Amino acid sequence: MKTKIFILLFIFSLNFSIDSRAQQRELTLEEVINIAKTQSPDALIAKHQLRASYWEFKTYRRSLLPSLSFDGTIPSLNRAFKTYTTSSGAEEYINQSYTSYSGNLRLNKVIGLTGGNIFLSSGLQRIDNFYDSTTTNNYLSTPINLGFRQPLFNYNPYKWNKQIEPLKYKSAKQNYLETVEDVSLTAVNYFFNLLSAQIEQRVAQVNVSNYDTLYKIAQGRYVSGKIAENDLLQLELNFLNAQSALENSNLALENATFRLKSFLRLKNEENIHLIIPQPDKFSKVAYELALQQAMENSSSIIDFERRLLESRANVNRAKSENGFNANLYAVFGLMGSAINLGDSYVKPNDQQQLSVSLEVPILDWGMRKGQVKMAESNADLVETSVEQERLDFSQNIFLQVSEYNMQQNQLVIAAKSDTVAAKSYKASKNRYLIGKISVTDLNIAQTEKDKATIAHIRALQTFWRNYFELRKMTLYDFYNQAPLEVDFDQIILD
Repeated sequence: MKTKIFILLFIFSLNFSIDSRAQQRELTLEEVINIAKTQSPDALIAKHQLRASYWEFKTYRRSLLPSLSFDGTIPSLNRAFKTYTTSSGAEEYINQSYTSYSGNLRLNKVIGLTGGNIFLSSGLQRIDNFYDSTTTNNYLSTPINLGFRQPLFNYNPYKWNKQIEPLKYKSAKQNYLETVEDVSLTAVNYFFNLLSAQIEQRVAQVNVSNYDTLYKIAQGRYVSGKIAENDLLQLELNFLNAQSALENSNLALENATFRLKSFLRLKNEENIHLIIPQPDKFSKVAYELALQQAMENSSSIIDFERRLLESRANVNRAKSENGFNANLYAVFGLMGSAINLGDSYVKPNDQQQLSVSLEVPILDWGMRKGQVKMAESNADLVETSVEQERLDFSQNIFLQVSEYNMQQNQLVIAAKSDTVAAKSYKASKNRYLIGKISVTDLNIAQTEKDKATIAHIRALQTFWRNYFELRKMTLYDFYNQAPLEVDFDQIILD
């Protein structure tokens, strides 16, 4: 009977173990980063920001295309007393009652090079006059009107936007790539926070097991008089501290697991087991290559150029809007009037209009000069700031490359230290069991082992953080020797 119960318990425990493993999900650092790039909140926000920039640029491009519009009044009813001047010069009031209709179709095109616009229009108007005993109507047609409006010395925003708007969109695309690398950095932090918690829990479990064994052995030695009471109490204290550390590590593990799952938006019932991400190869990064890629790919470099253009545009605006201005307006068209709709289009008369308006400042008490000087001063400030930021940018690239290259050596040292500390603790434990060293020496070896294990994980975290920081600053994959690229069309239209 006992044998059957044991077999049933064994089968139950085996099934439970299989179910537990089925719910456990192993993840590498690369897999965590890929999940973060597709479904983390930060990645989704970056995607929507890119789409907004795309449609902003699309709107700018479409503003330069011809536009077709229609405006009309259908109808306008009027009934009121109006003043009327008779042939003798007297003013009289007459009762006026009429209905008017109008419609106008207009094709307009901006001329970006000059800042003017050209238009083509066609319209029709009708008036119905109501008298006491009769009604009359009249049509006024404008079969075609060709017009041109051109500021002669004014500020031309289209000229500057033609240079600035493409830079803004290009910067938005590069900024999206940098934001994705920021997501990778965040994923690295969450990954290693959980990995450290898992490692610390395993260390705590091993320490509890080791000190449990050592404490039980010490109890037997104490009874036989081989060790002093102080050594027994020290081992008991170590065992209690190990149990406390295990409880704290369990809580830290739950917290780190929740944070990673929340960031990746994973199901809560999944148990995550992380694989330690050991680099498969080491390679030094040349500063010249990193700087070249950063200059070609970074959104900061594009923003430098955009800011300089905007400051120059502001200077041009200040000079243009506060000085001598003139506007040219010219229209040529055909117009006809008749009581019948068809007759209004027969032999229409031509019409021309040409006007040049001027605005000449005579006395402004130096206001125009002050505005120009202020714009020029701001432009000089922007130029100085950009120059300094370029130097800082190059220096930051140098420091990041140096730190990444140095961290490769630090990682090798940390890995060796972890291995040496583990071997040292194992040897110290064996020596303690045969009475060759004291409890204090054993505690030191155990502390050094735990510190070396955690230091190895921290060195790995620093290594991967430095790598992705360098990728973010240069938008270059140094492992595959290629710039970072994505299908922007798919992201925008997805």
